[in-house]
Amino acid sequence: MERKLNENEALWSLMEAITEIRDVRKCAMFFRDLCTLSELQAMAERWQVVRLVDQGIPYRQISEMTGASTATITRVAHWLRHGEGGYQEALEKLKEKKEPAED
Repeated sequence: MERKLNENEALWSLMEAITEIRDVRKCAMFFRDLCTLSELQAMAERWQVVRLVDQGIPYRQISEMTGASTATITRVAHWLRHGEGGYQEALEKLKEKKEPAED
């Protein structure tokens, strides 16, 4: 399965298009055109779970806060710790953005 994803030209074209969008509003417009509201809500929920797991919040508490099932939280936590590193990279970029620049 993973190999098929790596060879999927349409997928890589999509990823390239996403990386070209440098504006948050334009990115939101693109994703709204691309995805259903349910898909966007599911992705937003997963991203919220990533951020809470990264903070060390217990799974049950995350479930209560987000409405995500503990199965979803467990799956997201697994990919956060053992995945491709995409979640970690995104978390680091956001943390860097929030930190004041040192001169």
